[in-house]
Amino acid sequence: MATDKPSGQDSQSSPFNRTAQHDAKRMAILSQAAKLFNYKGSRATTLRDIAESLGLTKTSLYYYVKTKEELIYQCYMAALEHHHQNLDEIESKHTAAPDRISAFFLQHFDNWLAAQEGRGPHIAVLLEIAALKGPHRKEVESRYIDMFKRLRQFLRDGMAEGTVRQGEANSVTRAIFGSVDWTFSWLHHLPLDKVTDAAREALDIIAHGIYAGEGEYRAADISLTTVGEAHLHGFNRKEQNRLKQEAFFKTGTWYFNKQGFNGTSLDEIAEHLNVSKGAFYYHIKNKEDLLFNCYSRSLDIIKEIHEQALQSQSSGLEKVEMTCRRIFYVQNSDAGPLIRYNTITSLPMERRLQILKRTEEGNECFGDFMREGVKDGSVRSISTFVAQNLFAGAINAAMDINLWRKVDSIDDAAIDYFDIFFNGFLPRQ
Repeated sequence: MATDKPSGQDSQSSPFNRTAQHDAKRMAILSQAAKLFNYKGSRATTLRDIAESLGLTKTSLYYYVKTKEELIYQCYMAALEHHHQNLDEIESKHTAAPDRISAFFLQHFDNWLAAQEGRGPHIAVLLEIAALKGPHRKEVESRYIDMFKRLRQFLRDGMAEGTVRQGEANSVTRAIFGSVDWTFSWLHHLPLDKVTDAAREALDIIAHGIYAGEGEYRAADISLTTVGEAHLHGFNRKEQNRLKQEAFFKTGTWYFNKQGFNGTSLDEIAEHLNVSKGAFYYHIKNKEDLLFNCYSRSLDIIKEIHEQALQSQSSGLEKVEMTCRRIFYVQNSDAGPLIRYNTITSLPMERRLQILKRTEEGNECFGDFMREGVKDGSVRSISTFVAQNLFAGAINAAMDINLWRKVDSIDDAAIDYFDIFFNGFLPRQ
């Protein structure tokens, strides 16, 4: 049948369509910005860096975005829109709750792989929401909460139908988000042709858990020993100075977690602690130094918790569990907080690599405990590398528990939170 138009591109995709051209260029900018923000951090990335990586002038970039905060905001909104579109597609393709949960989980791996292979854009990891101000932050947080609620509803639907294990839906949702948000930090260690296998192994772990026994794993009876607790010893000046530094690091950690690096002021911290600026700068050189020490303090505490588990006579699985619960306790009690890795990119590369090296060593402890568990029969045969990184991501997100669920007992909340990694989200046989 004859047509009155030649075959070829439609008007929307035509290279002569100025709106389409503008949108394509904008998405290219957001993709490149997301790539640099994810790995360099927004603080270390300039608008000039982004422009030059795209072969643009800084002036040309200003046509699309005026400030770095505006660009971060646009990257985050684009990422959230991408996730919501994926959720729309998942809901149209799948009706069963387990299939929807699985598809959402796997999509994060495919997003990362597609970007590396050039099949799709780079998706911004929502690391620095705290760096945004006013309406920008509120809008991003609101859209993120919408995404959280959609995954939570998949879980609740499955629990109601009996196709998903019963659990505290907020905790399970948070744990899943923590594990998939962390993928950008470890998938690059794998050859690209192994990423799909890693995704399947990861899904197997959250679907079935790491527990090797029959039925459901029940939380062990463990002691939540307070780690790193210190007391003031009279006229011991050295100890007094150490405790003052500890107070600076704890308070700094709280502010960095809540407000990000750029949103945190040393004057604000000094005022909170009721100390003069002079006294503050006697102990702390600058904000970057404070952030580095906040990471060092958190890693010291985690190392001590690992050593406590190592010295116990428990099974490999129980060592994983007691480590998770003790870290969770510190994160959400007066003994904490521990630093979130959302600010890691604010450190200069040399210091960042020091922190990442120590972090990977800590994650390896989880792997060691799991390998011990495989040998003693408490952990089923799994990829311990994948599992230790899923746990690491969940642990990084396991704070501010009171903001997303009612808490009567921190330890009970920890048991609920990590349950999916021990028992999975599918009903156990």
